[in-house]
Amino acid sequence: MATKAQKATTQSESPQQQTLPMQYDVRIHSLRLEGNCRAHASVNINGCFAIRGVKVMESSKGLFVSMPSYRAGNGEYKDICFPVTKEARQEFDNAVLDAYQQALTQSQQVGRTAPDPTVRQAPGPEMAM
Repeated sequence: MATKAQKATTQSESPQQQTLPMQYDVRIHSLRLEGNCRAHASVNINGCFAIRGVKVMESSKGLFVSMPSYRAGNGEYKDICFPVTKEARQEFDNAVLDAYQQALTQSQQVGRTAPDPTVRQAPGPEMAM
């Protein structure tokens, strides 16, 4: 069931309308060298939408990004927010995992286990002044 806002947006979009490229500002808040949860992060998308509670997890298949979630009554975990398309999910995951690898490399070079939270972890577009 679409709301009035959704209907208005859908009707005003044209097939030729171009979408802007997504820009991710990923901040790694904590690194853990042991356990399944390797890092906590926050992501700011295009300077307009922030997601807190993103986790970098490790499984037998390797690293993956876990979105903020809640536990439903039946015991399943449901994501609170998530990329809708496969391509958007891949782009989001790559941005988070790249920032994680950068923070991990930086912490190993400095010889500490947690990056400085005031330092920007993911490369992004330069801001023109």
